[in-house]
Amino acid sequence: MDLLKRSSYYYNLPQELIAQTPTEKRDRSRLLCLNKSNGNIEHKTFCDIIDELKAGDCLVINDTRVIPARLFGTAEGRSGEIETVLLSRVEEADGETWKCLTRPGKKTKIGQKIIYSEELSGIVTDILEGGLRVIRFEYNGVFAEILDRIGIMPLPPYITEKLADKNRYQTVYAKTDGSAAAPTAGLHFTPELLKQAEEKGVEIVRVLLHVGLGTFRPVKEDDLKNHIMHAEYIKVTQDAADRINAVHARGGRVIAVGTTSVRTLESATGEDGIVRAYEGETSIFIHPGVKFKCVDAMITNFHLPESTLIMLVCAFAGYENTMKAYDEAVAQKYRFFSFGDAMLIS
Repeated sequence: MDLLKRSSYYYNLPQELIAQTPTEKRDRSRLLCLNKSNGNIEHKTFCDIIDELKAGDCLVINDTRVIPARLFGTAEGRSGEIETVLLSRVEEADGETWKCLTRPGKKTKIGQKIIYSEELSGIVTDILEGGLRVIRFEYNGVFAEILDRIGIMPLPPYITEKLADKNRYQTVYAKTDGSAAAPTAGLHFTPELLKQAEEKGVEIVRVLLHVGLGTFRPVKEDDLKNHIMHAEYIKVTQDAADRINAVHARGGRVIAVGTTSVRTLESATGEDGIVRAYEGETSIFIHPGVKFKCVDAMITNFHLPESTLIMLVCAFAGYENTMKAYDEAVAQKYRFFSFGDAMLIS
């Protein structure tokens, strides 16, 4: 098996196993526990994860908040609808300037004005590699409040049912606006479960990764060496770095909640295994052959075939272990993808 070939990461998934809606209660989804040392698998409920945590461990959570980043408008002077998905803020630009996906792209040339509502419009100021548009928004009022009123949660294309409660596509600890998609492994946690973990002696440490274009971009190259990851904004504070390093120093485990937390931690950790404060972009691509420097265990959902996320999981748990676990999850009719069930790899 050539682990640098995209096709090695394909698995057969029946359509009916793709979760269209969240579970009624966040922590009542199923949990597959995979021991990466011996490949053993256990089936549990997510609330049972408290039994898998030990005093001295550390849960690292990504506290990004999904913005209702999907807008529909019309191009001034043209007919037809324009869909815009806000991906990342252009920090060095004035006001609310964002890198965006637009559909159809042919209607959004430089200088084109797009009208979304009476209080919000945008001007296309640049076209980037890959067809992304830079849009400078003009608005009356508070930008975030306008998005909350007229924006739509940018659910992945495989979810076709309308989300009844948009808060179910947010983690309970979401804090910092900026993501175009949720860090979905965190959707299973409740405030009560996090409190239980802390009472057990587990530290909760926050990091930040704003989920952007990488979530929407499939791996098109069959040779993984040719795949280019889109950069995403991350932040690890000095306090977070110090606390994580202290956990390792006393022999505790660093347990990353989600692949976004994994990518953030591995980006901020040196070859010496020390986590350092960092703020900026990461385009880290973790696949088999890449060595982990920080993460000891991870909580994650079940990911799309041939995606960078299943490649990351294979790098962490081992290829054979991962594909066996996915086959078992299919056989046991686990729910897959964003609103699906979870896996603990330790």
